[in-house]
Amino acid sequence: MLTLSSLRTRWAALVGSFVAVALGVGVMTAMGLGLAATLDPPAREPERFASSPVVVAGLDRLTVEVRRGPGTARVSQQLARPHPVDARLLADLRELGPVAADGAGGAAALDAVGVDAPVADVRAVVGDRARVLTGDARRQVDRSYERDAEALVAVNSLLGTAAGVTTFVSVFVTASTFAFVVALRRREFGLLRMAGATPGQVRRLLLGEALAVGVVASGAGCALGAWGAPSLVRELVAGGVAPTWFAVPGAVVWPYHVAFWTGVSVAFAGAWAAARRAGRIGPVEALREASVDTGVLPRSRRLIGFALLAGGLGLLAWKVGTDPADLLKRKTYTTQPMLLITAAAALAPLLVRPVVRLVGAGLPGAGGLLIRENAATSVRRTAAVAAPVLVTVALAGSLLGSAGTVAEAKGAEAAARTRADFVVTGEVGDRLRMDGVTAAGSASTAVYVVEERSALVRSQARAVTDVAAFASVARLPVVAGDVRDLDDRSIVVNEEWERHEVGRFVRVWLGDGRPVRLRIVAVLAQGTGDNGAYVTAANAGGAVVDRVDVRVGRGADRVAVAAALKRTWEGTGGTVRSAEEWLAANRPGTRAHTRLGFLVVLGIALVYAGISLAGTLLMATSARGAELRSLRMAGATRGQVLGVVVGEALVAVVVGVVSGVAVTVVNLAGVVGALGVLAAPVGVAVPWEVVGGCVGVCGVVAVGAVCGAVGRR
Repeated sequence: MLTLSSLRTRWAALVGSFVAVALGVGVMTAMGLGLAATLDPPAREPERFASSPVVVAGLDRLTVEVRRGPGTARVSQQLARPHPVDARLLADLRELGPVAADGAGGAAALDAVGVDAPVADVRAVVGDRARVLTGDARRQVDRSYERDAEALVAVNSLLGTAAGVTTFVSVFVTASTFAFVVALRRREFGLLRMAGATPGQVRRLLLGEALAVGVVASGAGCALGAWGAPSLVRELVAGGVAPTWFAVPGAVVWPYHVAFWTGVSVAFAGAWAAARRAGRIGPVEALREASVDTGVLPRSRRLIGFALLAGGLGLLAWKVGTDPADLLKRKTYTTQPMLLITAAAALAPLLVRPVVRLVGAGLPGAGGLLIRENAATSVRRTAAVAAPVLVTVALAGSLLGSAGTVAEAKGAEAAARTRADFVVTGEVGDRLRMDGVTAAGSASTAVYVVEERSALVRSQARAVTDVAAFASVARLPVVAGDVRDLDDRSIVVNEEWERHEVGRFVRVWLGDGRPVRLRIVAVLAQGTGDNGAYVTAANAGGAVVDRVDVRVGRGADRVAVAAALKRTWEGTGGTVRSAEEWLAANRPGTRAHTRLGFLVVLGIALVYAGISLAGTLLMATSARGAELRSLRMAGATRGQVLGVVVGEALVAVVVGVVSGVAVTVVNLAGVVGALGVLAAPVGVAVPWEVVGGCVGVCGVVAVGAVCGAVGRR
């Protein structure tokens, strides 16, 4: 009964927590429904061979045996150059019944054919020479199959990341809100203790409120997510991230269960620490009149904060020293900031007074003095306002900053790898012969190697047609050996390979699955991960030349060379561009779905920041009625009182900005350190416009909430 009575009288103080949990559950429900659609996509009819009951396709996977524990296991990888349906197999199939083919260039170029014959007869004829596909599996040979599969993986990654960050931010905001509610209700809890309530009863009161808020808010959030999921799916499709047929599944319930119980758990977990603190409040708190915060950083919180800080910094340093490439991966630099954000929030009370003194030193007059002293004295209020700003600024700077820094390094690395003046792309073949230029053709392929005897690893590769010409137009980051020694019995690898000593032989499988044993003649720096392997055309695995790098010799006319190149490939599917144009068109950067995912995450964080800021400032300002009336009685005008309260709110926002920037600097320092260790181009790309926008929104929300609260008094 006491809990219900408290909810009726204290509902305004719990609105912020209710909205935060409801919004979090709504986002998780929408994301869960999207994930369900990626895990169980709707059945669709085949496109290429819809009228054929059986499809025969060339082998497209490399399967090898590796060691797994005491025994062996078979692992496989997608081939870069799948096998065609050869002429002999095609002739055998035609004896069974009509064969449909839509390939070009003769029977040897067919990747798949449709067969109108009993599936058992087809399997008997094909054996292990090709794949036999029936039913829904026939879609595997559709032109859009691989593209749609990659899109589903991208959607799955985007939604999973957004759901994870949403959970983190909702716990963070809910815990911060409940902690501030406890700080405002110290006298109330002290009165309860004076009336005979035990610490356990006080804790159960607060946890009961949290449970009630969690249940009701989670139910509302599930309804919100069900309403918003179709809009989310439409935006993903419109943005080109999801396939055009992507849709919210009809009969699926697990996203609702996951979101609902996560919301209840978030509310309960967010209130747990605050409830423990409330249980320690003694009866003497009911007699306190001073609003000076004392004991704002108990020993347990101090220990947890410093432990998290040491763990975050230690993990960052350990990654730089042992596995720097991992810090350049999206999953790592998405989750890495969470530890440091939590540490900074836990230790925020230590930062409040120094930062406030520094920021408020230049504030003039009596109003400036009040702003500075009030913000420094009311540590809990200032830290509670700063916490959501910290999360938003740190996420904006760390996520987009890390992605931009890695993208800049990849772009600089790509530019440093070529000496070419022109680049011709497309299925151009290697037929360029022109006086005054050096031209090197290459084909995109892949090689496969077993590492640590337990994993089959695919490495992107390029097959060059003329090693001497290639060495003159390329500027590879060689750390050992000489690229000019490359021949049909050798390979160029990078430092990421398990075996990367010059002169050593390594067993690899080519793009078409053929096993070969090649000698390492040169080793490249690992860099950002885009420095692949190099082989000769004999080891291309059937790949055709798709790029020709052209370098103009001394004394040759660049304009004339450009015109000659365009005449040579005009109408043949080739595209001629200057090296600068080609680099700009193919500059590595943050993928569209990755950037969209980050913007979704930042949007969620910004909404949470607004909710938390508005709720905290409304509660804090409402609880300061006596203080504000005292200022008016001392002669302050209404405008002066409003200016003091607004100034305090903005100073608290600045504290959050400073803390968030500090977290961003540490995370970007880790990325820059990893790039340096990997011998990759080092630079920092900070999304100042996004960070500035987040700060501006937080400032506007803070001022609006304070003005609204003061205006009602």
